[in-house]
Amino acid sequence: MLSPEEIERYARHIVLHGVGGPGQTKLQKARVLVIGAGGLGAPLLQYLAAAGVGALGIADDDIVSLSNLQRQIIHGTSDVGRPKIESAAAAIRRLNPHVVVEAHALRLTPDNARELVRSYDVIADGSDNFVTRYAVSDACFHERRPLVTAAVGSFDASLTTLRPYERAESGTPNPTYRCLFPAPPPEGSVPACDEAGVLGALTGIVGSMMALEVLREIVGFGEGLVGRLLLIDALSMRFETLSYGWDPDNSLSGARLTP
Repeated sequence: MLSPEEIERYARHIVLHGVGGPGQTKLQKARVLVIGAGGLGAPLLQYLAAAGVGALGIADDDIVSLSNLQRQIIHGTSDVGRPKIESAAAAIRRLNPHVVVEAHALRLTPDNARELVRSYDVIADGSDNFVTRYAVSDACFHERRPLVTAAVGSFDASLTTLRPYERAESGTPNPTYRCLFPAPPPEGSVPACDEAGVLGALTGIVGSMMALEVLREIVGFGEGLVGRLLLIDALSMRFETLSYGWDPDNSLSGARLTP
């Protein structure tokens, strides 16, 4: 139940058609795991906290460096050298004391991902490497958890939502991450952020859109990005949405694996 203080805090949600009191109560009861407290995780965590998500898990094993501050706006100059999960947790508590923060000082791997994922209702992956993305998406498939996942390049980004353990209205299984990206690119073929650079404001846009997708998954308003890939080109300021579907040859839910 929402307290009088929370009713005032979330008043603009409560009067919003499609959210209202029932939707805000769903947010209060929700548990969301955010992978990475970096460029995408920073705005994502702040907007989820401001929205009143009841429990936020943060998984990150990195420390704050000066070069992070151009885009990772949940951290400040005084946080340089501090673990990102500590800095992010402190910022969330300042923003909204009603949110429970659960810090996980680790990097997700195929060995630990499922155990962590199963403790949450929705997972949001803002990691910066393919090993983590595949580990998280595979774990979400096996643990039947919705996954909001995004990636950012220098001036471009992509975003989608995955519910591959469910079927579309047509009866076809929803696509997995491996339907969209069957295998990671060859090592070294995609330059890292410290080599190619990244536009700071772009991570803010994409992280905020990830928060929107997470809120949509919890509350249930509007049309989400399941089976759709949002592409953003910041150079031409173009947004495109491409449809994609289940690949019967994918290694998680392919035709040979589906009863």
